Amino acid sequence: MQLEQKILKKFILNRETLAIAESCTGGLISDRLTNIAGSSHFLQLGVIAYANAAKVKILKVPPSLIKKHGAVSSHVAAAMSRGVRQILKTDYGLGVTGIAGPSGGSKRKPVGLVFIALSTTAKTFVKKCYFKGSRLDIKKQACQTALKMLAL
Repeated sequence: MQLEQKILKKFILNRETLAIAESCTGGLISDRLTNIAGSSHFLQLGVIAYANAAKVKILKVPPSLIKKHGAVSSHVAAAMSRGVRQILKTDYGLGVTGIAGPSGGSKRKPVGLVFIALSTTAKTFVKKCYFKGSRLDIKKQACQTALKMLAL
C-alpha cells in the first residue's frame, strides 16, 4: 500500500484531522496528500510559511524563538506545528523547516538540515534530519520523512 494511502486509512479510521505548515518543502507534503482521493476527509489546511513574517503572523511563532534559535530550529518547527494545528483546531499539526540549499547553510546549520515537528493537544515530537543531494532531493527526502511520521 502506498504511504499516502496508509495515512488516509489511519486518519479516517481514527476520525482525526491534520493541518500542515511547510517552509522548506514548499507545499510538497500537501501536494502528495491531496493527490489521493478522500484526503479532504482529514487534511484541513496546508500553509506554506516560507518567510519568517508568515511564521509569526499566520502560525503565531513567537518572534523571540526565531531571534534566539533561528527559523531553522527544533523550537520553530514545534511552534509551527502547534500554530497550524490551532488555526482550525485539528487533531494533528505538522511543521517543517529547513535549509534545502544550495546556499543558505553554515557550519552550524548546513544545507540539508531539516526539522520536522508533529504535534497533538498532548505533546509535540520533533525529528532532526540531515539530508544530502540537490535542493529537490532534500525537499523530497524531507517530505518522505514527514509522511512516514504521519503514517506511524
